[in-house]
Amino acid sequence: MANTRNSKAKDYYQLIKFTLSFTVVFSCVVCYLLAPKVKEFDWWMIAILFLAGMLVTGSANAINQAVEKDTDAIMKRTGSRPVAAGRMSQTEAYTFAVIAGILGVGMMWYFFNLSSALLSAFSLFLYAFIYTPLKKINSIAVLVGALPGALPCLIGWVAGNDDFSMGGWIYFGIQFLWQFPHFWAIAWVAHEDYSKAGFKLLPADKGPTKFTAVQGIMYSVLMIPVGLLPYYFGYTGLTSAIIVMASNVFMVVQSIRLYQQMDVKAARRVMFSSYIYLPIVLLALLADKIK
Repeated sequence: MANTRNSKAKDYYQLIKFTLSFTVVFSCVVCYLLAPKVKEFDWWMIAILFLAGMLVTGSANAINQAVEKDTDAIMKRTGSRPVAAGRMSQTEAYTFAVIAGILGVGMMWYFFNLSSALLSAFSLFLYAFIYTPLKKINSIAVLVGALPGALPCLIGWVAGNDDFSMGGWIYFGIQFLWQFPHFWAIAWVAHEDYSKAGFKLLPADKGPTKFTAVQGIMYSVLMIPVGLLPYYFGYTGLTSAIIVMASNVFMVVQSIRLYQQMDVKAARRVMFSSYIYLPIVLLALLADKIK
């Protein structure tokens, strides 16, 4: 019985893509704390926001896996997911998604405000019902997917500040731009797997090309001025501005190296650099506010 419970828990851990969901909710919580109206760390409210965010994000990921059951099954990196592997039915995944989505959005409305709840519902809809099917149609799916990927920053800000002021859009912009070099690096590394499943995720139809590498450089460069906006508008101080600038330059350098070397090893460097980039930038911005 214990083994069965452990197995089911692991399946749900995979169903909600816990690591991805945690990263998304982390950015939401940090941007909530960055909101000027949030004057202190209320751990109860932080825990509620974290749980609500995990429920909404987990719902979107569950729908994604239920829809992509067959394509997940033929890819190495996703073949062991519970729905794809047959350990969980599509009905169970959809049922969880509905319950988790309603609970998460409801919590955002009850504990924070209607605006953050509506944004959460919109983000879930975009990811599950627009981005997910679009991946097999056109590479513009990455642009569409970057919207729900960045909305947690705006959701956190709106939950804390109860408005759509400039700061929320700036943090949305930082995370929005970050996703392009990040996701194209992943798509480069996993190109063979994605192609097998019929996903069109790189900007060039021919796969990993110089054009793709140039696009990564362009978005990395755009991250530099956008990353300075929190300092320019007075939301954070000079220390965080320097850390953000250094992090952005580092991303540009890694993207240029991908253009020069044009191989999976260089793409993997961009990918891991992007994983490190986001927590460093968000924590630097937060540390500057609370020091």
